Amino acid sequence: MMKILRHLSRLILLLLCFSGCKTNATQEGTIQVWVHTGQAAERQTIEQQVDRFNASQTKVKVELTFIPEGSYNAQLQSASVAKALPDVVEIDGPSVYNYIWQGNLIAIDTLLSPQVRQDLLPSIINQGTYKGRLYSVGTFDSGLGLYGRRSRLEAAGVRIPKGNQDAWTAKEFNQALAALAQKDPDRQVLDLKLNSRGEWYSYAFLPLIYSAGGRADQPVDRFLNSSSAVFAMQQIQGWIQRGYVDPSLDDASFESGRVALAWGGHWNYQTYAKAAGSDLVVLPLPNFGNGSKTAQGSWNWGITTNTKSPKSAVRFLEFLLQPNEVLAMATANSAVPGTKRAIAQSKLYAKGGSLSLFSSQLLSGQTVSRPQTPAYLVMTSTFEQSFADIRNGLDVKTTLDRAATAIAIDIQDNQGYPDVHSVSKRHD
Repeated sequence: MMKILRHLSRLILLLLCFSGCKTNATQEGTIQVWVHTGQAAERQTIEQQVDRFNASQTKVKVELTFIPEGSYNAQLQSASVAKALPDVVEIDGPSVYNYIWQGNLIAIDTLLSPQVRQDLLPSIINQGTYKGRLYSVGTFDSGLGLYGRRSRLEAAGVRIPKGNQDAWTAKEFNQALAALAQKDPDRQVLDLKLNSRGEWYSYAFLPLIYSAGGRADQPVDRFLNSSSAVFAMQQIQGWIQRGYVDPSLDDASFESGRVALAWGGHWNYQTYAKAAGSDLVVLPLPNFGNGSKTAQGSWNWGITTNTKSPKSAVRFLEFLLQPNEVLAMATANSAVPGTKRAIAQSKLYAKGGSLSLFSSQLLSGQTVSRPQTPAYLVMTSTFEQSFADIRNGLDVKTTLDRAATAIAIDIQDNQGYPDVHSVSKRHD
């Protein structure tokens, strides 16, 4: 009887140990992932992707948390202070450098497989790189250009560019606006999305500064009041003062037919295509002297310094970067697929597709990232205010000088934003 009891005790202990070990293994293989609550289609897609990933293998389990976009950055910052960040976070492109500087993200260039890295768009690599190391990757990128109504352009005798190589010059664009205005009762022919707030102004109009000769290697404060910046912003102010720009109070100036041209991103395509049909043309931004430039960047994924399972986290990111998964998200939000293989399979973005201009710009390096500095968050809010002042008629050079000073003070206040190694020591 005693022997039987001893055997039963050992069996129970073994079962308890097995149960405990199994629980620990599951916990070690679970990664927490935070995402912003975007469009309903995006939310549904990422939920399905997580389900597919969890069902595809047994080593890693992803637990997904949605956070409202309006409070997303604040909650990430709070979690950072509390050292409670999840394993994987979604971050809007230009914000990534501030998170790196704070010491919140790990470099992933040695974790991603060479095959995955080689498939990424150059713009995705560029967006996630800071001081020579790759910290984030995106499954999609963005496109920005001009949407036009072919019939209105032809009626005004305006040449229609075929691509970046023959984009309108600044002079031609001004002439095009004037010709369109002559055919329009209220002379308002261009939508610049003046009803927008926030980062739109940096995203949409900094490319014109680069096109006018602004350089990515310029200090961010000097970039913003350079002669290139002054020229670019004087052009925009001129369009507004000559009455060519619709105030866009209802955000429907292009689809309603009030204007012939609209500054817009890939996210406008479905609405504009429905409104204009075969009359819709997608055009590059004007060339201000150094080639037509356009914007890049969107939400992307990073692995936090709080993770204990970087390899598990990378496994999830590499799953999202498979062509079928990239296309699933790109279909949900109409964005440019973030990998070369996915673009080749996309109806919208493959060669000859309706939005192939955007993918060709990203693939050929004709896009520019927003300044890759932790000071960007201050810069973009400062530039938004500067744009409002310029719109309202203030002197362009004076306004940009004031903005450059504000940014220089921020950089000085943060000791020049020392590199990540210095910051890590300071946070220990």
